[in-house]
Amino acid sequence: MSSTIAEPTEDLPASDEVLETSGTIISVNGLQKVYRGSWLRSSHVHALSGVTLQADAGQVFGLLGPNGAGKTTLIKILLGVIRSSGGSASLFGLPAGSAAARRRVGYLPESLRVDRHHTARSALKYYGRLSGLDGTTIGNRSDELLKLVGLDGRDREPVRRFSKGMLQRLGLAQALMHDPDLLVLDEPTDGLDPVGRSEVRRVIERLRDSGKTIFLNSHILHEVELVCTHLAIMAKGRVLASGPINNLSGPGLKASTSELTIHMEIDLERSNLDTLQEQLQPMMSTDAAWQLVRSLGTKDLWRVQLNCDDQADVDASVDLVRGLGGSIVTLQPHRHTLEDTFMRLVQQAGAPVPNATL
Repeated sequence: MSSTIAEPTEDLPASDEVLETSGTIISVNGLQKVYRGSWLRSSHVHALSGVTLQADAGQVFGLLGPNGAGKTTLIKILLGVIRSSGGSASLFGLPAGSAAARRRVGYLPESLRVDRHHTARSALKYYGRLSGLDGTTIGNRSDELLKLVGLDGRDREPVRRFSKGMLQRLGLAQALMHDPDLLVLDEPTDGLDPVGRSEVRRVIERLRDSGKTIFLNSHILHEVELVCTHLAIMAKGRVLASGPINNLSGPGLKASTSELTIHMEIDLERSNLDTLQEQLQPMMSTDAAWQLVRSLGTKDLWRVQLNCDDQADVDASVDLVRGLGGSIVTLQPHRHTLEDTFMRLVQQAGAPVPNATL
C-alpha cells in the first residue's frame, strides 16, 4: 500500500455525505485483533484486547507504549491495511478503512521508502498523482509544503543525499499533499538523532498550531510529551489510561494510588520510631521504606514517602509526628509526572519497559 492513503477522485461520495471536520474524528470501541496460529505455532496472539478510545478534531493524539503494545496494529486497522477480529472503528463517522475515510487521511509510515532517483519535488509530484491531483495543484502544494518542512532550496537534490531527518520531513510533506483532515504518523522520530527529532517535531508543532488533527504512535515518552495534547497509554493490547496529557501527568489521574504524595524528613527519638511507623503504615506504598538520613545521639533523621488522599491526611500525619515528640525538618509535595504514570501502569500490566521508551 502506498504511504499516501488517498484514492483516485472518481466515486467520491455525494456532497451531503461529506462530514464536517469537527467533533469526533477517530472512534474506537472494544476493538480486538487476534492473529491465528499456524501449523508451526498453534497458539493465538491477541494483539488488541478491547481497545476503546476517541480523538477529536484539532487534537494531537498520541499512542504511547512499549514495543509490542499493539499501537501499529491499531493504526493498520484504522487505515484498512488489516481487518479487526471484533469491535468497531470509524474515522469521520465512516467505517475505518473505507475509501471515503481514507481520502481524508494522510499517512507517514515508520520507514518511508522513496526511490533513490527522485528529488524531493519529483517525489511530491509522484505522490500527488497517486492522490489524483492535477499538475497545477501539485505544483502549488509542493511549493507550500517544501517550505513548511524546510526543504525549499534543496528540492532538486537526489533524495539519496538526504539524511534520515530530511527523509522524514519529506515524508510529512507527501502525507500532506492532498490536504488531509487527519494526519497519521507511525513512529515519526524513531531512529533519528537529536537534531532530526527536533526538525520533525517543529513541523508537527506547526501543523498542530494550524489546527490539523494528528494521530501519532510512539514508544518515546519525551517526544509524545512535547507535542501531544491528548494521550492513550497502551500495553499488551489494552488501553491502560486515556485523556488530556496534563491530566495523565498529574495527581488527578484516577488510576493513581493517591491524590497527593509527600516526602517528609522527621527528626525523632529512636524509641518512638516503631510506633510512628505503625501509625503511618496505611499511608505508605507496599514497597516504600524508611530511609535513615543521619544518626546523632539518641535522635535519628528519617526520610519517608507518604501517599495521602487529601490535605486532611497530610495534617493527620503531621499531628502523629508531633504527638510522639518528633520534629518535621522538611515536607515536600511530589507532583506525579507522565513518566511516573507511564512506568506504574505499564509495570502493573506486566509489560517490559525498555530504556528507549524514556
